Amino acid sequence: MGPLEGIRILEIAGIGPGPFCGMMLADMGAEILRVDKKNIPGLSGKFDVLGRGRRSVTVDLKKPEGVEAVLRLAERADVLMEGYRPGVMERLGLGPEVCRARNPRLVYARMTGWGQYGPLAHAAGHDMNYIAISGALHAIGRAGERPVPPINLVGDFGGGGLLQAYGIVCALLERQRSGQGQVIDTAMTDGAALLMTMMYGFKAAGMWKDSPESNLLDGAAHFYDTYACKDGRHIAIGSIEPQFYALLLEKTGLKDDPEFRNQMNQRQWPALKAKLQAVFLTRTRDEWTEIMEGTDVCFGPVLSMEEAPRHPHNAARQTFVTRDGVVQPAPAPRFSRTVPELPGEPPKAGQHNEEALADWGFTAAEIAGLKERKVV
Repeated sequence: MGPLEGIRILEIAGIGPGPFCGMMLADMGAEILRVDKKNIPGLSGKFDVLGRGRRSVTVDLKKPEGVEAVLRLAERADVLMEGYRPGVMERLGLGPEVCRARNPRLVYARMTGWGQYGPLAHAAGHDMNYIAISGALHAIGRAGERPVPPINLVGDFGGGGLLQAYGIVCALLERQRSGQGQVIDTAMTDGAALLMTMMYGFKAAGMWKDSPESNLLDGAAHFYDTYACKDGRHIAIGSIEPQFYALLLEKTGLKDDPEFRNQMNQRQWPALKAKLQAVFLTRTRDEWTEIMEGTDVCFGPVLSMEEAPRHPHNAARQTFVTRDGVVQPAPAPRFSRTVPELPGEPPKAGQHNEEALADWGFTAAEIAGLKERKVV
């Protein structure tokens, strides 16, 4: 089930954003075969949630027979995904020209931090490095303090894995017209910059200051920020529109305070924030939730990862599911007709050597020969 049912994807195993991209595609019903090394770093078994929905084969890519086996798999694939540094797949004999010579309809999706070309293309890096040169990291944090790493959501997952999945679906749609595959160059630096598009527009219009905690959406405004409560927990307020702002003042008992009348006077924001903070410290987070949640204040309690799955809204939508004792986000978005099911559990490396190779066109004798020569 799912809108991508019938799409075959060959995933050259990687870490972080690559598995996240594969998870999203598997969640939507794509058949994914992951080519693993024998020893995979990171989580394994039921905890490898990013690996759900695949089958796995282990192939020794240092052997010519292993390279040929992957080329044969590529002949039957709609998509090949890889996340090595530029040039590695070419040195293995599995670059896009070789693979697409065997299968011109193949969409060859490449994802790296810096992209396939540019001065930094061959340098090592991680999420924080990629978002640092996009302007995103500089914009996140408090005034006068160090930039705050937004976990690895912006570069790895938003600007990398999510963008790669979007690119793959776009290329598959285009292939329906042209009959040809193509190569996708997904760079997390490009993706992180893309996520900042609105802010760059605001900056060009003179509506965004190039410093953190100085703007409408970065925590400077008293009506768009997080606040501590009496119990040390926090709430999130986003009362931007005038009618929502008026309701915020009503719920906090500040509607008659004349200092709050000029909402967009930025010079007053620090003093108004201090007043709001004093009010929010008079009640616990859950007490404020009782007062504000579900109203047009634009309110949310700041929940921990332990609390989030139990929130009534998340529970009603089944935003989180539990498999084998592991709580994990459910597939998203939702579809009215091709409803995806929760994909299968994460595979162990090489768990499906025989059955997957058979399904992808290898004979029993060929599989036995590969096993005998320790190619798989």
